[in-house]
Amino acid sequence: MKNVVIYSPAKTSMQSGVAKTGHWVLEFETSQPKSNDPLMGWIGGGETQSQISLSFDTKEAAIKYAEDNELSYIIKIPKKRSHTVKSYSDNYAFTRREPWSH
Repeated sequence: MKNVVIYSPAKTSMQSGVAKTGHWVLEFETSQPKSNDPLMGWIGGGETQSQISLSFDTKEAAIKYAEDNELSYIIKIPKKRSHTVKSYSDNYAFTRREPWSH
């Protein structure tokens, strides 16, 4: 039985928004370590399934695909992102708790 990981990718550090983050990805785990090619200097391995990444709209669709193909799967639940609304004028408010300084 092949092992797969199902996860929802986090946003990249180059993004400020949450675009391209709502989908779920199924990736195969590698069972063989990667090795160096002495002639070219590239890193490679004997498995080609580790290069496959399948994208699904929902977590349930990814789980159904894994179960239909008899794959053992691990689900990584994404952490919730906290967002606090800030305003530039709050730096000068009278109700500020700590003193403002340069």
